[in-house]
Amino acid sequence: MRRILDFVGAGVLFGLKVTAAAFQMPFELDQIWRHIGELGARSLGLVASCGLALGVVMTLHTRSTLIMFGATGMSPKLQSLGFFVEIGPLVAALLLAGRVGASIGAVLADMRATEQIDALEALSIDSFKLLVVPRVLACVLVLPLLTTFMDCCGIFGGYLSENVLSHISPSLYIARAFANVDWSNFVPPTLKTTIFGFIIGTISCFFGYTTNEGAEGVGRAATNSVVVSSLLVILADVILVKIIFLIFPGSAI
Repeated sequence: MRRILDFVGAGVLFGLKVTAAAFQMPFELDQIWRHIGELGARSLGLVASCGLALGVVMTLHTRSTLIMFGATGMSPKLQSLGFFVEIGPLVAALLLAGRVGASIGAVLADMRATEQIDALEALSIDSFKLLVVPRVLACVLVLPLLTTFMDCCGIFGGYLSENVLSHISPSLYIARAFANVDWSNFVPPTLKTTIFGFIIGTISCFFGYTTNEGAEGVGRAATNSVVVSSLLVILADVILVKIIFLIFPGSAI
């Protein structure tokens, strides 16, 4: 229990240090932009393929149920609400945790094991500000964009599936998908992914930056980054969903 509490305390202090350093100059904009390209652009293919697949599968499952009630016309709306409110934000965060979390943890752990971080500090360079903060900020900025992209891919996948089954036109599908759907169904769930991005970036950097196990710690840091950040994202999602429903009652399906 003491080890768990020590780990939680160290992680919280690390997150607070990241938050404080993010508002202190210099802001390392070139590093932030570089990591946005690495973390975001290289995740587009994974997010797009997963969104399309989920859109097709979700349409097939919901349509078979809606047929029994004669409500197949509701399928596009369920598709859009399902992705906007929950599927897009959560799945995009888990995908980012799996792909980016492992990468960040492994890279920083390798730099620590090969004493590259010590070399930066010997040159009077703030390694925390240079290596950790830009990666965390990149995760915070990238995840809402990836979530929006995944929502679009999911709706497009749903349209493809629905078009094959019922030959619905694109204009009619879009009209039904966004009927009675307002910004409260899209903006709050998408903005909560900034918190998911902060969790993923902070936890991944924490395991990589603080490792002291040499070369053996590289793989362990990558694994722990994915596992812990994924669990914390799911836990945060449960809490944030309740908060969003209390503040924005109209965002519920």
